[in-house]
This record gives sequence, C-alpha cells and structure tokens, in this order.
Amino acid sequence: MGSIEQSTMAIHAPEKAWWKEAVIYQIYPASFLDSNGDGYGDLPGILSKLNYIKSLNVDTIWLSPIFKSPQNDMGYDVADYRTIHEPYGTVEHVEQLIRGLHERGIRVLLDLVVNHTSDQHEWFKESRNGRTSVKRDWYFWRDPKFDSYGQRKPPNNWASIFGGSAWTWDEPTRQYYLSLFLPSQPDLNWANDSMRRATYDDMAFWLDKGVDGYRIDSMNLMSKHPDLPNAPVTNPDSEFQSGALYFASGPRMHEYMKEMRTQVFDKYDCMTVGELGFTEDEKSVSEYVAKNRHELNMLFTGDIVDMDFGSSSKYGPGEFQLQTLRDITKKWQTMMPKIDGWNSVYMDNHDSGRSLSRYASDLPEYRAMAAKMLATYMGTLSGTLFLLQGQEIGMANVPEGWGIEDYVDVEGRNAYLAILKQRGKGADMSDVMKELRRKARDNGRLPMQWDASPNSGFSKGEPWMRVNDDYQKWNVASQIDDKDSVLSYWKEMLALRRKEQDVFVYGTFEMLDVAKSGKDVFAYTMTDYTGLKKALVLLNFSDKKWPFGVKDYAGWQKLIGGDKNESFGKEGIELKAYGGVVFCNW
Repeated sequence: MGSIEQSTMAIHAPEKAWWKEAVIYQIYPASFLDSNGDGYGDLPGILSKLNYIKSLNVDTIWLSPIFKSPQNDMGYDVADYRTIHEPYGTVEHVEQLIRGLHERGIRVLLDLVVNHTSDQHEWFKESRNGRTSVKRDWYFWRDPKFDSYGQRKPPNNWASIFGGSAWTWDEPTRQYYLSLFLPSQPDLNWANDSMRRATYDDMAFWLDKGVDGYRIDSMNLMSKHPDLPNAPVTNPDSEFQSGALYFASGPRMHEYMKEMRTQVFDKYDCMTVGELGFTEDEKSVSEYVAKNRHELNMLFTGDIVDMDFGSSSKYGPGEFQLQTLRDITKKWQTMMPKIDGWNSVYMDNHDSGRSLSRYASDLPEYRAMAAKMLATYMGTLSGTLFLLQGQEIGMANVPEGWGIEDYVDVEGRNAYLAILKQRGKGADMSDVMKELRRKARDNGRLPMQWDASPNSGFSKGEPWMRVNDDYQKWNVASQIDDKDSVLSYWKEMLALRRKEQDVFVYGTFEMLDVAKSGKDVFAYTMTDYTGLKKALVLLNFSDKKWPFGVKDYAGWQKLIGGDKNESFGKEGIELKAYGGVVFCNW
C-alpha cells in the first residue's frame, strides 16, 4: 500500500445532493427498442428493459422528447406538451415507466423544449389565425422589409441554425414569424406573461406525475434582444448571418430562469440541466449555475462535443487535439468549485457524433481499449455523469461506406445540400461526407444494438433509420457475460465511482503538466476533501505505447483499468495504446 499523504488543505465536507451523485443514462426513444414492429422505438420497449438499465449502475434516465410532434426535428418540435407522440405510446405508459423506474431506485428526467413549439401546436395555430389573435404575441411576428427594387425581405438578416433565413413568411396574415431552427418550429415570445404561465403549467403537469427534473433544450435562447436588430456580418458570402449576439442569453434570460425556478422547480425535489448555446465563457456560465444565483443546477456548455468543429462551421474541416480536451476539462473542473457551481460530465449526446470515433479510435484493434479509456475519463471527474445509450457497449459512428441517402437527420442533410448548391451539381463532396461521418447527429441516434439478430434486435420491422453495419459483433448480448467487455467495464467504473464518490464525484481535480505526462497522455489527480485520499488517472490518447515515469506515485496501487496485477513501480508504467488506468494511495 502506498503511504497516505498529509495535506494542508482545509477540511470542508462537500454539500451533497442526489442530483450531484446521479449517473444519468440518456435514452433516445425512437432508437432504443421497438416493441410492435413499426420501426420506431417506443415506451413499451423501454419498459421491457428496466432491469437492463438498472444493471448498468445508473440511477437516472433522461428521455429525449416523447411529446406529440410531427417529428420534423425528431420531437424537438412539440405540438402538445401533455400528450405523447402516438408511435411512442400514451400518458399511461409514461406513468408506468415512472413507477417502474422509481421502484428500482431510478429517477426520470424529461426533455423540456420551450424555446419554440411546432407550428402544429394549438398555441401557434391560434396565433396564426390573425393579427388580433389573443395569442398573436405568444410568438414573434414582424412586418416585412423591402429592398430598393421593392422585393420583400425578412425583418432582419438572422440566419436559421439549420440554414437559410430565421424568418418564415405567413401569407394569410402578411407577416413573418421568427423560427431559429426549422420553419415549422416558431420561437415562443418569453416576454409574454400569459405564455410563460401556460408553459409553467405544462412543466408542473409532469412534475406532479413524478418526473424528477428536466433537461432544458436551447435554454438560453428564450430571451432575445427586444429590437431584434440586424446581426453583424461575419460571413460575407451569405445573405443571412448568425444572430447569436442578439438571440442568445438576452437581457431577460436570468429573470426568466429565476422565475421558472421559484414558480415551478422549487416546489419539487427535482434537478435541472440547461443546454447553453453560443456561450462558453466562465462569467456567463457562472451566472446560470452558481448556487447563490438560484437558477440551474448545471449546464451543458457544448464545448466538449465541439472540439473537432471547423473554424467557421460544424461541418468544416477540423481535427481533435488532446490539448483542447485538457484545457476544457481543467477550465470547468477548477472553475465550478470557485463559484459553488456544479459540472455536468459527458462526451456524447443525441446531437453529436460518438466520442469513441471522434476523439479516440473505433478501429477493431483499439476499439474496446479506447472505449474503456473514455469511460475512465468520464467516471473519474467531478460532476453529474451523463452517458448516451450504446455508449456502454462502445457503439461507434456510421461507417465510411454510407452515402448521403443513409443519413436522415435534417441538420446534416441541410448542411450537405447547402454546400452542394454552392459547389454545383456533380461536385466532389467526399470532404463533406468525411465530416458528416464524424459529426452528424445521426451517429448519436443510431438504433440500439441489442444482439446479432436482424436489425440488431432493435425492431422486427423496417427500422426508421439504418442500423450500424457492425451490430453483429458490437451488441449487448455479446458483452453482457464477458468480464472483459466494454459493458462490464462501464458497470465496474460506475460502481467504483459510487463507492469512492468523495474522490471522484466530489473530488478536487489537478492536472499534471504535459512535460510530465507526455504529449499524448492526459494525466490528472482527484483528491477527496480531507486531502488524504488521492487517485492518479492516466489516459493514453494515441495508438502507441507510452511510458509514464513520474516517481512521485511509486508504490501506488491500481484501482481500475490497465492490466491485471499492474502496479506503479519505481520506474513507472507503460501505458498501452489507448489505455486508461487509475492508481490510488490507499
């Protein structure tokens, strides 16, 4: 045993909470399990896998949108917040799910999409009825502008996040409405008191049924600059420009979050995590999550899933750099304790490519080791841990052989078509396909790979999107009884995280200098609040063996990862390609 080191750190026990210690498993309903052969995952399918979910050592699930929707943006276009999308099931199924999960000690988060609705929502239908509608001001309606030739133009030059103008023309009422995403997703006007009250009532509806909290989609877009001014020109080649300066974290954003907290969330023992877009600086983040701000429990800042984006766009050329991951990790792990805030720990979600393929390796010779290494990274950091369905078995991105016809998500397809339009019909699009393969949202939405039967056991019908070609080897059934599998490692890692929560969940992060770790190794320590227990985490992000010889840790014992009976000798250790290992001083 290594000696336990004394520390000059002040002993201050962390303030604990269930949501801080939670391990949250994200389920994308359409892709989890189809129970009736219609090709879409559904709530009965999730109900049939509750014991599997429990076996993972997770204690909370997050359901991507399940509400009634025309599915133009896979449920992020809600038509009724109190009705379930019919192919998924019914309100009664949700009630069964809440009961079944709670009986197993598992909590439930729902995806809350209240920056915008579907154009099929009754609110918008009424708003669209005429300029004198009582709900007209529940959305953003503006008169057109006209150029010197008399041509009608949108009210401002904002670009839609999915391409084109952020404004949609409504011929019957002769006005434009704001739609930052798709034309079928009109933005709600949060400045309207009646709209906010109706939204709070919908939130309370599900909390009263036992839901344990919300992930809030596009959270900081709810407050826009009241004048909706033109955006600065940052892309001279485009007619429309990013209006994020005026539609992200607007002047009343914190007012709305505080009101939401006091009017709804404080009445329940629930948690909140907000999706923060276009804002990654420490000051802005702290204003949402510092405990004394009384707003949100935590945020998804997005930077961890943006590390290989192009300089001007998501699908522009970009490469992952380990130093970027070091910088992001150090930034949030050291900043949050200073402001009495809390971190979310994640690498994958429904809007991203798979981290295994983007930041490590999905090559057959490295895939299992690399997936375990990323699990070690996530499992040892302070914060609330989120993993995406399939991450526990090392699911990877789509293969290179897939063509654009195999991609179904609107964001990726729109980006492809916009670039093709610029280049002209018949242009070489291989560089764009390379970026889609790496970053497209389809990757995070692939059908779950349960076994080697047709369609990976996901559906007995025709799946709504193509199943990854590798499902016969990479699936739950092939790993569940294999002690050396990625699945078994995740279970072990999460059990260790719970057992040693003072070191990992609530611990203090300190990064080792690259001069000590080596350029391809991410090395850091996690220390409990007493300063007595310390863990050393070593992560090799390369396809080469890497020696680590810092003698300060000689004699420390292996806690998880690496080879059996591996110890930190006088000369250090040699990390395998994409290897991850944790040593400890106790």
